[in-house]
Amino acid sequence: MSYQHYLDQRKLILTVATTGGVHGKDANPNLPEQPDEIARQVRECEKLGAAIVHVHGRDERGENDPERLQAVNDAIREECDDIVIQNTTGGQSPYENRVAGIRTDPPPEMASLDMGPFNRGQHIITEHTRHNIESLAREMKEKGVKPELEVFNNGHLNETYRLIEKDILDPPYYINVILGPGTFTIPTPENLLNMVNNLPEESHFNVLATGPHQLPLTTMGAILGGHVRVGMEDNLYYDRGEPAQSNAQLVERSVEIIERMGRDLATPDEARDILGIE
Repeated sequence: MSYQHYLDQRKLILTVATTGGVHGKDANPNLPEQPDEIARQVRECEKLGAAIVHVHGRDERGENDPERLQAVNDAIREECDDIVIQNTTGGQSPYENRVAGIRTDPPPEMASLDMGPFNRGQHIITEHTRHNIESLAREMKEKGVKPELEVFNNGHLNETYRLIEKDILDPPYYINVILGPGTFTIPTPENLLNMVNNLPEESHFNVLATGPHQLPLTTMGAILGGHVRVGMEDNLYYDRGEPAQSNAQLVERSVEIIERMGRDLATPDEARDILGIE
């Protein structure tokens, strides 16, 4: 994808990530944690134009819990019309927890696939071995689950090429370019442009940037012809020192910017066509 795709007004896929597995209500009381609470916020975002929801599960105390993915999926299907469900397979450890994201009933249409390990906090390195990544990718292919390839740095882009060369992935490849602190790609416009310039052929890219970088870099991603992800998993604030009131507040702002730039949002069905989801 390229700036020409922006000029051609290609449809843009907006993903909302309502709640991750890191922050809790202590960081922002408006962050949804329980299935019904998450589903209500997803519904508001769907009405605003989100085509995909990235999903995490949490237990009754708000702690990360992949066993709750089924309950969250069920609540979203009950509350929403047609939004594409994308379960996480990242963050949780060990592998038996990660694979829960593609073993719900029914399986999700999409799932994230971290392309390698990264540091988090003072003592955590996520366990994403090549063996585990390939096992997840092969099971996704078998089940017809479209992987969203999570590329946290340039090394992960190398790993993406490796899976393509091994014929484990099917085009079009949907690559989530992630910018932020730690071992993520340093969040600058120059680095985003560099990552986009190095993507494989037959790729669509999405931009995820954390904290204060969410708005400027997702806007840049839209200009470069890409897709965007916003939400409280990645950014707890609406403005400097102003906590977000809801996921819908963040989605609404991005929708206004995207539409003022002349790009139309893809519906869930259009997103399926763009990404080759059957």
